Amino acid sequence: MRRWVIHLLMMIVGASLGTTLLPVLGKVLGQRNSILDHGIFDGLIGAIIFLILSFLVSGMMIRGLKRLENAITRINLSKLVYNFIGVIVGLVVGVLASFALGRLNIPILNSLVPFLLILIFVYLGYIVFDKRGDEIFRVLFRKRREGAVSEAEASETKENETKEHSIVLDTSSVIDGRILDVLETGFISDKVIVPNFVLLELQTISDSADSLKRAKGRRGLDLVNALKAFDNVEISSKDYSDVHEVDTKLLRYAAETGAKLVTNDFNLNKVAEIQGVRVLNINDLANAVKTQLVVGEQIRVQIIREGSERQQGVAYLPDGTMIVIEDTAKLIDKTVTVEVDKVLQTSAGRMIFANLVSK
Repeated sequence: MRRWVIHLLMMIVGASLGTTLLPVLGKVLGQRNSILDHGIFDGLIGAIIFLILSFLVSGMMIRGLKRLENAITRINLSKLVYNFIGVIVGLVVGVLASFALGRLNIPILNSLVPFLLILIFVYLGYIVFDKRGDEIFRVLFRKRREGAVSEAEASETKENETKEHSIVLDTSSVIDGRILDVLETGFISDKVIVPNFVLLELQTISDSADSLKRAKGRRGLDLVNALKAFDNVEISSKDYSDVHEVDTKLLRYAAETGAKLVTNDFNLNKVAEIQGVRVLNINDLANAVKTQLVVGEQIRVQIIREGSERQQGVAYLPDGTMIVIEDTAKLIDKTVTVEVDKVLQTSAGRMIFANLVSK
């Protein structure tokens, strides 16, 4: 590319010189009204001559340009600026000193000494700023820098606090709907973020041909409208055009902002843990706030249906915890007193086994 640029520039220079010099050459040779008096012809001859020359000297010119580029890249720009400032300061001081000496009206001081003073101060300014320029600017701008650093640290601290106290909702947690109930209780004071790409996925689900998916998508959109009533809920417009999967976008968003990810998706939960993203699972929260029963405790429950084993009945606590009771298969729709025999914590939740208390 450089070589072609050199050829083009040489042709332009040759055409300009040919148009200017060849008519003069024709007059010197006494060739008036000759072909050399035509500007187009003169420019063409000059362009051809310099094009031929460019093929001969282009290699040398490219090597010279490379050496110039290397020399420029090795220049310390900050030191160059310091040297320039030092020369300017020295020149100003020298002019002021020579002006003061000129007011004395001494012939020798008015002629030779001012020039020498200017040279001396220019040299001193150059040397001082060349050797100590960093220290001079550090002293002059220390307070401003300290103020800027303090402001930057305060801003960074505030930003980190915001990151530490924000949660981002995924599609499953929005469709689940329990996050709205949790917000209404006031237990969450953190900033709640709903990314715009989650809304787009909800819209896609709500337009699905499957009636169940369509109902879930519309429920999710209705829940987002309800969430907007809270002051700590924000709809984020941030998106990643280079990523198509919503789960990948969520993980990237949470990793960049430091926010905690709220999800009910088991697979997304695992991938987030692998990538070091903190996860809040609504199911874990629901299990954590369920009624805690201990072995031997007696409670009254209503038998709802038969169990999977013979003579077993099934009841439910108000929080949805299932209780399996022995020898109650014939007591459907009856309210009985049972005694807790065993409490199991499974991946699906808490399950309680109990025995009927005979009266």
